[in-house]
Amino acid sequence: MQAILCDPASSAVITREPVAKAAPIIAANQLNHYFGDGNLRKQALFDVDLEINRGEIIIMTGPSGSGKTTLLSLMGGLRSAQEGSLKILGQEICGANKGQLAKLRLNIGYIFQAHNLMTFLTAKENVRMSLELHQKRFQGEDLNAKAVAMLETVGLGERAEYYPDSMSGGQKQRVAIARALISEPQIVLADEPTAALDKKSGRDVVELMQKLAKEQGCTILLVTHDNRILDIADRIVYMEDGHLISDGIDAAAKVH
Repeated sequence: MQAILCDPASSAVITREPVAKAAPIIAANQLNHYFGDGNLRKQALFDVDLEINRGEIIIMTGPSGSGKTTLLSLMGGLRSAQEGSLKILGQEICGANKGQLAKLRLNIGYIFQAHNLMTFLTAKENVRMSLELHQKRFQGEDLNAKAVAMLETVGLGERAEYYPDSMSGGQKQRVAIARALISEPQIVLADEPTAALDKKSGRDVVELMQKLAKEQGCTILLVTHDNRILDIADRIVYMEDGHLISDGIDAAAKVH
């Protein structure tokens, strides 16, 4: 619908087209998911409706077994959605094949509780590995220099040649953040990134994620049980028994 304005200085009528609302970067609608077959089939997600906008930091919380990690894995293109609709970056992934999911994952960065660093690679090599998945984008660039620069950004420039086994938990997680963000993904998914860290290290890690993601304009979806970091979120999503119970900052009250 057009907005019609009158110019008080003349008899002209000005029409202004309404500003189109940006499409959500992730949109789930009546999303269901199951594990197992036959008599062992168990429903893990029930009619989940959720929209996440570009640049938002969303924290997903709730009891163990509530479906958080299942939903995160679907939104990360790690498995195909089964029922309902799930659009990521405008692409429907309900029924998507392996090739479609692999292409989608090039736009997503992942940060896990266990870091998932290659122990036989240095910090620089772990970060560089992410760039190698995007060779066409970074063709002709010095990948080693980019990896070191990213490690410097996360405060680990002097640890570029260190192996993960000689690093603290917080340092490993910083390498994981550098690896996830160096390719400038549109979405970053983090599963319990502070679970193995003390209070200060955990806080440092999420504030670093927040800073870098805001600078790059990417969206963060973070699953956590850590009540100490809820304040970094633009919105908090609370799940229970496979259902999305509440969506908004007020959801924080449910975790206390």
